[in-house]
This record gives sequence, C-alpha cells and structure tokens, in this order.
Amino acid sequence: MPSNSEDVLILGGGVIGLSCALFLLEQGRSVRILEKNTVGGATSLGNCGTLTPSHALPLAAPGMISKALKYMTQADAPFYIKPSTDLSLLDWLLRFSLRCNAKDQRATAMAKAPLLNASRALLQNTIEKYAMQCQFQASGVLYVCNSSQYLDTLSAELPLLTECGVRSEPLDSAQLAAREPALLPDMAGGVFFPDDAHFRPDAYCAELARVVRAMGAVIEEDCEVYSIAVDGDQVRHVETSLGQRQAANVLVALAAWSPAMVKDIGLNLPIQPGKGYSITYTPPTILPKTPLVLTERSVCVTAWQDGYRLGSTMEFSGFDSLLNAKRLAALERGAHEYLHEPFGDEVKARWFGWRPMTYDDLPILGQSPKHRNLFLATGHGMLGMSMSAITGQLLAEQICTRTTAIDLAPYAPGRF
Repeated sequence: MPSNSEDVLILGGGVIGLSCALFLLEQGRSVRILEKNTVGGATSLGNCGTLTPSHALPLAAPGMISKALKYMTQADAPFYIKPSTDLSLLDWLLRFSLRCNAKDQRATAMAKAPLLNASRALLQNTIEKYAMQCQFQASGVLYVCNSSQYLDTLSAELPLLTECGVRSEPLDSAQLAAREPALLPDMAGGVFFPDDAHFRPDAYCAELARVVRAMGAVIEEDCEVYSIAVDGDQVRHVETSLGQRQAANVLVALAAWSPAMVKDIGLNLPIQPGKGYSITYTPPTILPKTPLVLTERSVCVTAWQDGYRLGSTMEFSGFDSLLNAKRLAALERGAHEYLHEPFGDEVKARWFGWRPMTYDDLPILGQSPKHRNLFLATGHGMLGMSMSAITGQLLAEQICTRTTAIDLAPYAPGRF
C-alpha cells in the first residue's frame, strides 16, 4: 500500500525540486522529495554558478543553423551535434532550426526575461532571508571578445536585451583592460552586465536542502522513481525503489530525465539532454574580478574563495556518459586565448552533466494538461540555477492558489 502521504511529492532533488519545496513549505504545505542519488548531485553540481539575466536571448538565433553545420565536423566545437538516427533528436533539431529567425528569437527573449529578472532578485532575497552560506556575490558578469567580429555581434544584441530589462555597459579595448587585469592584452572589447551574479552551486543546493529539512520537508535520497500510476486524470501514487509513495499533488522536477518519467502516462515533453562540461581547479594567482564569458569559445570562467571553474559547451549526443577529453581540453585551450593564468595548478574535478533543453528554449512550468494533480517544473536548459527561485515561487503559487505572479501560459506543458 502507498505510504508517507504528504501534500506534495516532488520527484527530483536538484535545484529546481529543492526550490519548489522551499516555496511550498512557505505556503504551509508538507513536502517529500524523492532523489535517485544525493540532492544537488546531478546537473546542479558542476555548472559555473552564474545567475544571468544577460542570457535572455535563446540559443536558436539567426545564423545558428550554418554555425551548427560547420561545427558538426569538429568534435570539440562549442556547439556540437553528434550524427545520429534518433528520431526524437532529429525532430527536435528540425523544430529548433525553424526557430532560428529574428521573430522567434525576440519572442523567446521577451518570454524568458521576466523569469530571469524576477528570479535574480528573488534568489538574492532568499539567500539573505535564510542566511545561506554559498559565496553569493552580486558581481555582474563580463563578456569578453578577442575579435571585432564577435564584439560587433554581441553589441548588436544589446538593444533587444535592453527591451528585456537587462542593463549593459559596452567596453572598448582600453576600458576592458582597465576593468579586468586578468585578461591578456589587446582584447577587442566586451560588455559588462551589472545585474548578473554568481555563487557556488553545490553550496547553494546544500543550503537549500538544509533549510527545507529544517522547515519540515522529508528528503529521501537513494530513492529511484520507477513510474507514475494514474487513474483517469488523477495520479494515485508513484512506484519507487523504496516502495510506493503518494501525495495530494505530484511535481516532476527531473530535468533531462523528465520525458522518460511521464511518457507512459501520455505526456510528450520535447526535451533533449544538452551535455555540458566543467573543470574545477585550485585558484590561479591572478583571479578574474568577476565571472567571465569568453565569447568566441563559449567558455565561462568563475572564481570563488576556494575554487575556480571553467565550464560550458553544448553537446547533443543523447545520454552519452563519456567524459570526453577533447571537449575538456577545448575549455583549457579557450581560456589560454584570453587569460594570463587560464587555470590553477591542481585539478579538483572534471565533470559533465545533461541540461534539459527544449527546442523553444523556454522551461516547462505548470499543471499537466491531462492530470489535475500532476505538475511539471523542467526544461530550463542552461538556466536552471538562474530560474530556480522564480520556478519554485510560481509552482507553489499554482499548486496552492492557482494564481501566479507571472502568467504561465508561455511555459505551459500543453503548448507543444
């Protein structure tokens, strides 16, 4: 028989599941989180920890198709699609390619920006409210270009970002050198985004888990969810490695694994796993003052009190579990092109993780179109950390009151 009935059962203990738990608990709901491994141990673990309203523009953009075709011959390219006969991937890529135009780019940016801007403020408030020790810094993020071509491309995006409510400060070569001494000389220029921020993502997830436990949430780790059992339009229980679990409402927050979980109950989520990589080092002697995005190489650089990380890249190769040495080496080569000291002496960790990528680059938030007590919080792409707080607030609002601070229509699961 099902046991441990709570108000809300959350499948997935990453940053999205933990954030939803926090805001549900603030609404007075009881919560149980089921996590296959350890909380915050999957995609939430090894990213660069940047909080970036500046990333409002989608991956699907004019010119991306030709760029992707060129990159297919380069296994270490920043954006790589492994040749495949997987029909779901081919369908996803077709739908993605149809959105690589200025009209869809603008529409997506205008839909992403409200989530990113609201979440940035809410994240800082949450960290301060619960005294979370996660090395948060409202530092901004600096995008660096070492060629005039890329600087022109980046500069052309700023008017749309301004429409999205994202402030920016263009910098010429001399201004960039004065602002960031860690950079090599003769960079073409860059753009500083003052409202971006960063923290240690693993520390933030650990603090979220601490807070929700203290507020009464139950977190079951090493609890694999096998399936969701439904009766008509109602979820009855879920089957797990520790037995059946049930709740008045069930929330799926399983990142790139969400589609497989809900496929058998009639939901088709067009999410592809976008593989990203990072390397963590001891800090070099010359640390960047703020996180950096090295635009030509699509490498993110983040420094904390006790660590230093190079990360990013986007690879579509399914759930390939190879820690690809070529793609890791590309991070280091990219950093060499921009920085006096591209990384520290000691490697602390090499990592990869799968981001849940939708072809329209918008998350999937809200009530299942087929089940009255099933909710979804997934598909955040590269912006799970950045969107986590507002996702938690909006899902808690919908579950508890059915009225949300931001209209969920652009992100609704039934839009596909």
